[in-house]
Amino acid sequence: MSKNPVTLGIILYVITMLIFFAIYFISGVDYFNNSLIANAFVLPLLYCVFAYLSVNSYWKSKGIISFKDAFSKAFTPMFVGGFLSVVSMFVFLNFVDSDAKDLLNYQYVERQKAELNKEYESAKQVLAKKEDIEELEIKYRQRIQSFEPERVKDKDMLTFRLFSSYFAAILIFYLILSLFFGAFFRGRTTK
Repeated sequence: MSKNPVTLGIILYVITMLIFFAIYFISGVDYFNNSLIANAFVLPLLYCVFAYLSVNSYWKSKGIISFKDAFSKAFTPMFVGGFLSVVSMFVFLNFVDSDAKDLLNYQYVERQKAELNKEYESAKQVLAKKEDIEELEIKYRQRIQSFEPERVKDKDMLTFRLFSSYFAAILIFYLILSLFFGAFFRGRTTK
């Protein structure tokens, strides 16, 4: 595998997009849930592996590595792969297949509604006082109104602003992971 972090980032981008499209074509109506699972478990592990490969290959070729070098070698492939992936997914969902975007928005709203109902039912069983139950009922009725069809019909969870926020959160993960690799490999020799 190439030792160039940018090349590793491009390879990471290709793998990420393959995962994205595999979920897209295979998932059907479970698209939202399967995307969440991949984003929570598969992609972080994949990005960790590529950050490690980048730092480790540089470390083995140089014999010793500084914090700055380890940090940059870990951060670069993750940033390149992540940035290209997020931009590609945004373009795909907003301009190529808006039906997938609509499905994701619908599934997001339905999941939020199901979570609200689940919390409501569990809280209702725990509460003993009548006034607490009445307060819960009032809050539930207020919150459930936000899921009425006329209120959610124009709800768009896949805007540029959301994707920017999502990428900012991902950058925090990249930063923390890169700091870890920088601290771990700092000053180590291969001998």
